[in-house]
Amino acid sequence: MNTFYNAFDTERVSGHESSEDFRSPFQIDRDRVLHTPAFRRLQSKTQVFWSGEYDFYRTRLTHSLEVAQIGRSICHWLKQSSEVLGEDYFIDPELVEVVCLSHDLGHPPFGHAGERSLNYLMRGFGGFEGNAQTLRLLTERIFSVKNSGMDPTRAFLDGVLKYKTLWGELRTDDAVPENHFIYNEQSNYLDWAMGGNDFPVEYTPGKVRDGFKSIECQVMDWADDTAYSLNDLADSVRAGFLSIARIERWAESTGESTARGTPLGDLIKAIRGNRVEPFAGKRIGKYIQAASLREDVNFLSSTTNRYRYIVDIDEETRAESEIYKRLAFDVVFRSPELKQLEFKGNFMLERLWDVLKKRYIDDETIAGQDFQLLPHDDAVEFKSAPDADARARLVCDFLAGMTDGYAARLYKRLFVPDFGSIGDLVG
Repeated sequence: MNTFYNAFDTERVSGHESSEDFRSPFQIDRDRVLHTPAFRRLQSKTQVFWSGEYDFYRTRLTHSLEVAQIGRSICHWLKQSSEVLGEDYFIDPELVEVVCLSHDLGHPPFGHAGERSLNYLMRGFGGFEGNAQTLRLLTERIFSVKNSGMDPTRAFLDGVLKYKTLWGELRTDDAVPENHFIYNEQSNYLDWAMGGNDFPVEYTPGKVRDGFKSIECQVMDWADDTAYSLNDLADSVRAGFLSIARIERWAESTGESTARGTPLGDLIKAIRGNRVEPFAGKRIGKYIQAASLREDVNFLSSTTNRYRYIVDIDEETRAESEIYKRLAFDVVFRSPELKQLEFKGNFMLERLWDVLKKRYIDDETIAGQDFQLLPHDDAVEFKSAPDADARARLVCDFLAGMTDGYAARLYKRLFVPDFGSIGDLVG
């Protein structure tokens, strides 16, 4: 019996719970996610490089699996190293695992560029955000029956809530939010996750409120940073985007040292010795052991232990992680090679959005004809939606759910005259 969690943590959105299942509530959460199409689609969604281009690059799926492994290891490390945890009082590694496995479920095709594109296209309809879309999948869309989520536990749902600010709270007369929000219509799930407690006035919308995370969300965040800092870095070296010469030029321009024993110096040494993967693996162990716990007092800490503790990360390790992330962003993500592919992905999403918006959101004919462009069930759901905002969210669901390959195939099928046949799969 793990006394870290109570009935508040294991309650499900529906309020129903089966007492006949031999699995724990969090094991059920994990198993439900693993067996969904939304999870499988991550195998063909971009992490850094376009999925399918080469066999060994990480995709959203392999990234999520690595984050889950790191997250579980952090749980075991904290249980072993922290004086406040013990054999019957610990952070559940299977809960952290499902949080990590699910953290990118809502991401669209073409990586963060696709996320930015959909947010721009949805700017008049409440925006788009990968984390908010994950919440939407878990609560409303993840199973094949429309408007049926997977009925998550409160601890699981709260674990994926990296952001607790509504889109409308960030919108101004001059601009719409770029990221880090959930949808306005998700306020009821946020309220339920918080147990009906209002945020104190000092928890202002934006960074302050978003920094208020459950212990499992904090572990997932650091596991994600670890994978992003190290495993994505290894992919970039193998792909030829990070060479010794490029790292040295970047270091010179930013004032970072490449001396022996520094983060960049160690990376250069690993590249020179063709040992980048072992370098990343050893560093992962270091990053896991950089985590520690300290107690906190806040408006939920007396209700659930999930808000009683904060994960602290050793400052030196966090600073090293930030150097690697900045290096990857400046040298890899901003490279013309990746930006050209991002432009292409944006172009395809924009063209698909334009035609689907006209046909299904604005409910207009195309050249005087009612072309049925999407599967029957989707078209029926669009038709039954109460207003344009609801129809736009459903079209956005469709686009966000596509893999890189499906988006490219659908684009070519609609816009390239000599592509496609009546026997093509629709998904």
